[in-house]
Amino acid sequence: TWIFLPATLVAAVAVSLDPLNGGWAIGRAAFLVLAGSLSFAFYRLLHPAKGICASPSGVETRSNPQRLLWLGYLALIAAPLVLGVIAVLGYLHAAGILFGELLTTLWVLITVWLLWELARRWLLIAQRRIAYEAAVEERAARMAARQEQEEGDAHAHDQTALMEAEEEEVDLVALSETSKKLLDTAFVFLGLIGLWMVWYDVLPALRVLDGVTLWQRMEIVDGVEQAVAVTLPDIGLALLYAIATVVLMKQLPAVLEIILLRSTEMSAAGRYTATTLTNYLIVIAGAVLVSATIGIEWSKLQWLVAALGVGIGFGLQEIVANFISGLIILFERPVRVGDLITVGDASGRVERIRIRATTIRDFEQKELLIPNKELITGRLLNWTLSDARTRILIQVGIAYGSDVDRAMEILLELAHQDERVLEEPPPGVVFDRFADSSLNLAFR
Repeated sequence: TWIFLPATLVAAVAVSLDPLNGGWAIGRAAFLVLAGSLSFAFYRLLHPAKGICASPSGVETRSNPQRLLWLGYLALIAAPLVLGVIAVLGYLHAAGILFGELLTTLWVLITVWLLWELARRWLLIAQRRIAYEAAVEERAARMAARQEQEEGDAHAHDQTALMEAEEEEVDLVALSETSKKLLDTAFVFLGLIGLWMVWYDVLPALRVLDGVTLWQRMEIVDGVEQAVAVTLPDIGLALLYAIATVVLMKQLPAVLEIILLRSTEMSAAGRYTATTLTNYLIVIAGAVLVSATIGIEWSKLQWLVAALGVGIGFGLQEIVANFISGLIILFERPVRVGDLITVGDASGRVERIRIRATTIRDFEQKELLIPNKELITGRLLNWTLSDARTRILIQVGIAYGSDVDRAMEILLELAHQDERVLEEPPPGVVFDRFADSSLNLAFR
């Protein structure tokens, strides 16, 4: 600082006094000094192993692309020196302009880096806080269970624990890793946009791409329909929108789920609905941006809509019906992720709700794909929609001549011994009918 600031002042005064000659030799010398001081500052501050960007604990060192870091480090050290040499050769004005852009680039990178570190810090704190709250709830449940066991009322707690265990556990590690990837990608895009805004005016050669016309589209400008060229940069921007859409589809739901976990008391099924609908909105927004950038107007796709209408009428009606049924399921929520359902002769727990079909896992760990239309238009038995308590009917047959009253007592004793059976409503057993070879009891 003590070298850079005085050299900057001397160079600025010299250039102001003699702008035609670039401040005489003293201006060039001062510029060379300030360029050398900035290069030395980069050498001290940005060292990949010892600088401010290094991992304090060394844990993340292996995951960083070391070669790219060293190449960028050497390029930053060399850039001010190269500009100093350009100034000495007589191109002081150009060197000054590029030097100012280099400093602006430095501030942009520092700002992006600071925001990235703050975002990672917030994500880490949110993850740890969620894990801490879960641990506190688990500890409180264990203490309550111990107290109820001491009071001889462990049965009610076991039933409550069984009910609460239906909530699907959240994989915080997987969510955190996905969220970190999203943050890294987002801030890389932010840094690239910042660098483009800084250097766009300095690199006029890139504007040659604006003259590469691929096709033309009609737009209404000031009430008049005019032909607007779609250029090569428009295609690049459309590709950027498409890449951003794909990245957000893959990584944004994890961040959204952490935010919902941290800020709301929404259930796992509710969070799944929110993240799925967010994915749909991302896809729609990305498609609109890409089509608008490359000049695709929906009003001019009437022939495609008509063709799709014919296709839907013949072969795609089931796909469309399943898609609409999937939206109805997500909004109306007759079926949620984690519910135990029976559809036809298939029973299992809901794993995923997709655009076309819903995946359930049966008790033999087989995954069944059920079209969404069957869940809406067919008969569906949801065992855990509003209440996870279920009455089970067991048919018990005893031989003719057996003591029916004693058989009923044994069944009730077995029910009271099973901790999963509720006290209220109480279990019951009644005589059902005289079968061909047995006396049938209905054990509920």
